[in-house]
Amino acid sequence: MSIDQLRNDFRGELLEPGDTGYERARIVWNGMIDRRPAVIARCRNVADVVFSVNYAREHDLLIAVRSGGHNVAGYAVCEGGMMIDLSLMNSVRVPPDLGRVFVEGGATWADVDAATTPFGRATPGGLISATGVAGLALVGGIGWLRGKHGLSCDNIVSVDLVTADGRLVRASSSENPDLFWALRGGGGNFGIVANFEFMLHEIPPLLMFCAPVYPEERAVEVLTRWRDYMADAPDEVTGLAEFSTIPHDPAYPQNCWGRRVLSLATVFDGPAETGELVTRPLRQFGAPLMDFSDRMPYRILQTLYDGLFPKGRDRCYWKSTYLAHLKQETIEAIVAGLDRRPSEMTFASVWKIGGQVGRVAADATAFGDRSMPFMLSLDAVWSSPPDDEANIAWVKSVWNGMQVHSTGRSYLNFPGLGEGQNLVRDAFGPGVFERLLRIKRKYDPGNLFRMNQNIWEQL
Repeated sequence: MSIDQLRNDFRGELLEPGDTGYERARIVWNGMIDRRPAVIARCRNVADVVFSVNYAREHDLLIAVRSGGHNVAGYAVCEGGMMIDLSLMNSVRVPPDLGRVFVEGGATWADVDAATTPFGRATPGGLISATGVAGLALVGGIGWLRGKHGLSCDNIVSVDLVTADGRLVRASSSENPDLFWALRGGGGNFGIVANFEFMLHEIPPLLMFCAPVYPEERAVEVLTRWRDYMADAPDEVTGLAEFSTIPHDPAYPQNCWGRRVLSLATVFDGPAETGELVTRPLRQFGAPLMDFSDRMPYRILQTLYDGLFPKGRDRCYWKSTYLAHLKQETIEAIVAGLDRRPSEMTFASVWKIGGQVGRVAADATAFGDRSMPFMLSLDAVWSSPPDDEANIAWVKSVWNGMQVHSTGRSYLNFPGLGEGQNLVRDAFGPGVFERLLRIKRKYDPGNLFRMNQNIWEQL
């Protein structure tokens, strides 16, 4: 098939270097990523996806798949190959029974929330509404609703997938169950998801967002008290303790500009009036510098972090590790590591895991073991290329130092730049990795889909 033949069949847009719209289409969220595909296939339907996969395979082109383009490693764009851009495939359909939602592969969580929340329903997403559904959910999906409803991948009912040989297959508990297991945590290794079916859950009109902000010099004390509070908190309470620096921005009190802080961002997944009472202790760890706590609709809650991470502006390097515990020495190590951060634009968070996430059996999905009580994410953000080395080195240094407190696994949506020979194997653990490898070889024996958290070893 020639490019002209592909154009004749294609309903979407095919962009090559120099075409109007090409430069805009190739930009992804992380400003460090600057790659130029030979062709960008902006698909409008499933047939376009099939045509694109077949063309790339026949011409031996590297494939990058873009949903929201939000993955920090920049997997959504490749150099010299074909970017298959699903962002035009963003429809969301809610059937009358309100028990599930059908989501096209290019939708963002903002698209999903806009369609479901008017019916008082939601499915667990992430923390930033501009994130693509596919990239987040296929690797796990840790969001505000996890305590009651689990990970995004736990709520997948079925998936329609275009395979490496151009077939459209369905994966569910009754159809291709091996593939269905692999897609819930195993990432984009097995094909391109054209459609998802997710479970929906009732949500109240307003949720409580509890967000006191304490000075970082009190971080050891505050993080200890937060840990003890979260140990006894009900499933409705989900949250993270986040280190950051207050920017010089009129949205914040001027006397706080430049202060390093620890924010206890917490959501109560239930009636807001109950949540205000349940989360009140978090606002009483001494006098907070600021307090952004409020009652708000879930759809608004999902957008609170959007402005902090604008597309393409900043340079980013994020890594994560699951913590085996949050003992006092762990807390002290985290605080000491954060004190050395070279950029005041950086964020770092301790995420409480548990609740419904922890009740899913380790072998039920490719996400694997759920016993970790916490996750640490180190989210270096800076603006200037000369600062790349210092910020990346800082993340690696702190990450390496935290391994004595880690389970040895990590969350692959925060994979650095995807480097490291054993990154993926270590993240899953040997049992899950070997099972995923067998399924990868079945559905993608040539490793056509390798711009991802790639599961591959030569025979």
